[in-house]
Amino acid sequence: MDRREFVSASALALCSIPAVSFSAILPKFYVDPMPDWLVALVAQNDLGIASLRSYQVKNQGDQALGGLKDGYDILNPHSTAALIQWGACGLFSPTSKFYKSTDLLADMDLAAKYLVKTQHADGTIDLLSTNFHSTPDTGFLVKRLAMAYTLIEKSGTPGADKMLLNLKTFLLRAGDALSVGGIHTPNHRWVVSAALTKLNELWPNPKYVARIEQWLGEHIDMDKDGQFNEKSTFIYSSLTDRLLITISKGVKKPELLDYVRKNLDMTMFYVHPNGEVVTDASGRQDKAVIGTLENYYYPYRYLAIKDQNGEYAAMCKLIEKTAGLKTGGFLDYLLTDNTLWQNLPGEKPLLLNYVKTFPNSGLVRIRRNNWDSTLIANNPVWFTFMKGSAVLQGVRFASSFFGKGQFQFEKLNQNGNVWELIQKLDGPYYQPIAKDKISADGDWEKMPRTDRPQSEVQHLETKVMIKETSDGMEIEITTNGTERVPAALELIFRPGGELKGVTKIENTKDSWLLKEGTGSYNFGGGTISFGPGLGLHKNVALRGALPAMEAPTVFLTGFTPFKHTIRFS
Repeated sequence: MDRREFVSASALALCSIPAVSFSAILPKFYVDPMPDWLVALVAQNDLGIASLRSYQVKNQGDQALGGLKDGYDILNPHSTAALIQWGACGLFSPTSKFYKSTDLLADMDLAAKYLVKTQHADGTIDLLSTNFHSTPDTGFLVKRLAMAYTLIEKSGTPGADKMLLNLKTFLLRAGDALSVGGIHTPNHRWVVSAALTKLNELWPNPKYVARIEQWLGEHIDMDKDGQFNEKSTFIYSSLTDRLLITISKGVKKPELLDYVRKNLDMTMFYVHPNGEVVTDASGRQDKAVIGTLENYYYPYRYLAIKDQNGEYAAMCKLIEKTAGLKTGGFLDYLLTDNTLWQNLPGEKPLLLNYVKTFPNSGLVRIRRNNWDSTLIANNPVWFTFMKGSAVLQGVRFASSFFGKGQFQFEKLNQNGNVWELIQKLDGPYYQPIAKDKISADGDWEKMPRTDRPQSEVQHLETKVMIKETSDGMEIEITTNGTERVPAALELIFRPGGELKGVTKIENTKDSWLLKEGTGSYNFGGGTISFGPGLGLHKNVALRGALPAMEAPTVFLTGFTPFKHTIRFS
């Protein structure tokens, strides 16, 4: 299990516990009683601890003693560190069944020893799925393990000093690596800086601060939209928010919080009606994934309380409603800062009717209460539509024009209330190459097409016009130029729903044709209507088009010159 799988795995494994009131069993001596929502997360964490312990190697003679295996039976530092991270939350929390548990502490000590044993001489660890001797992956572990160190120390668990000594050994060695090591991606700078911040809070060291300042000297990678460079709305934007809060608090740089606020303000326009986050413009592995907003809960809660911001408070409530116990993946954040246990300020209604353009991300968001639509540039999927729980997760258009007819555009052009998308393609043929450029050995690669005259050049221009209607959205597609080119429009729906008014295309897994009239897609009580249809052929695997997605897909087909208008409501 790598660093990216912990939160999702814990959410799936642990979210079955009901959110009941535990305040009656809180010890009277506990100075700051935990609110019920936090106690519920602690109870959920207990299930995670029990699950993780089942993966730990316990055989005394085993070289891997103390390590934890992932779901692929691979021992790794990330799974091992997770036992310490989640276990610390249990030791610290009076309502946990692991509160001050010496048995759990012994397992955590074995885990700490395994981390020290497998740590490289330079202080780094490996992410076995991809990164080796990795400073950033060391940073991911160190930040959370430093928080665990604090929780264990404050728990007063008998025998904790011995375990903490082993954990300190790992952390200080890692600190040496973090003070000099390199990174891969923009967010890694803040991962390393936040980890060094936490280490500096425990064991102040000028070299930690110097390295933090060096990374911060590159400035924060935020555009005018409020988005970070990677545009990773599900994973790395929220991660960067958490990291910048940590750095801001630890090295006393309140100006860093302005970047967090700007990103949180932007994110409020990236929310689908069902509480999912828009991921279509991401530049990382979360592109177009289905994700909820639990990763933003800590930043919204921290600044809702700090700023007394009612909109942020409303976002917290939305996240609690739609992502619930998934926020438990950040329990250590919530336990190490009891200012977060305060009640949220009064909520301010969220904006549910808007048209918002994010030019730097090449994205337009249109929201009308229970439905929304997203327009996306630089993407073969350039339109989505969601109504309630029914999701049209993508629209694509392609023609079999010289194997390069997949429609994609660079820029969204707005003309009044219409967005215009244009693609121009050329399809040339090539004449004999000049005599002085002929390769003596006849090697084709030595006589490139760029050196050959062109002839019989074919042209194809596709223009897509998108506008809002009284109850949804409308797309008009016009393709002119070379005639009789087969074309197909794909409507890609989220799996699990029911299609009506369409005809199954034989010899396909989940492809359908809307020949005429109106079709519909129903999922969980939400219904999207679409049409009118067009079905002039059944070739839905056009040469040069992207492969069909693993999802129910409705096709509208025709030939150039192609002109058709389809509406969604």
